[in-house]
Amino acid sequence: MHSLFEPPLFGRLRSARRVLVAGAGGGFDVYAGLPLAIALRAQGKDVHLANLAFSDLNRLDLDDWLYPGVAAVRPGSSGDDAYFPERTLARWLDSRGRPSVVHAFPRVGVRPLRDAYRHLVAHLGVDAVVLVDGGTDILLRGDEAGLGTPEEDMTSLAAVAALDGVDRLVVSLGFGIDAFHGVCHAHVLENLAALDRVGGYLGALSIPSRSPEAEAYLDAVAHAQRATPERPSIVHGQIAAALRGQFGDAQFSARTAGSELFVNPLMGVYFTVDLPTLAERVGYLGELAGTETAVDVAMVIEAHRDRVERRPRRDIPH
Repeated sequence: MHSLFEPPLFGRLRSARRVLVAGAGGGFDVYAGLPLAIALRAQGKDVHLANLAFSDLNRLDLDDWLYPGVAAVRPGSSGDDAYFPERTLARWLDSRGRPSVVHAFPRVGVRPLRDAYRHLVAHLGVDAVVLVDGGTDILLRGDEAGLGTPEEDMTSLAAVAALDGVDRLVVSLGFGIDAFHGVCHAHVLENLAALDRVGGYLGALSIPSRSPEAEAYLDAVAHAQRATPERPSIVHGQIAAALRGQFGDAQFSARTAGSELFVNPLMGVYFTVDLPTLAERVGYLGELAGTETAVDVAMVIEAHRDRVERRPRRDIPH
């Protein structure tokens, strides 16, 4: 039973002692989990961070690998100086006196990622996994007008859905950002309503802009922008702008020049769903189980899109 006094996200995690907060979609996705991780640590929980990586993990030293497919990235780990979000985050954490290991998974198919997650969950002894997505495309089930960039999100979703013995949640931060990639956000809201009818939607929770969690997140994003000036995160640049109270076409990088942004307070809201319930409603997720590579995943999704009847695009009439 949920209560207005306790957000369902924290109600579900109340009994968890060790929590893995993992970026689902690669890149800087793990940064979307920072406010949650900091809040959970303030409650005395043992929180670990992980990310599906776009980084070149082949440059890591052998000692950085816990298992095949799972690396422990530290502030001093070897890697690309121009783009390495996991190490950038590890360095920010270290500079702020926080635990500074960020686990990284190579960009692979579902079968090897599932095995890697099983090893990491056992190694850390976690009893809950929270997949975080910067954006909303992880909430799409396959029949929408546009899917955004679903390959990595769905690989992570399928891998974690197969885990046993741990609580599993999905948290989305950055509502509206995926419009740039063709996502119809009326369909996102429709999907959340459908999940709510079966008990799978756990509500929305704003990150208070003047909270310690928001301040730490903003500091981490600014640090990442300085460390990665050629490839700053478009997603987190907009979320950060929203948490600073900016609105509309709040430009922050040459990467968005020529595009009109719509920064707004909804970008600073966590939308939470039960992961197994969400996974059951993705029309092609079962077909991803045996995929070995990211290319395999993309081919399954493309084949599903070719045969499914798509919902027509619609506007949010407000």
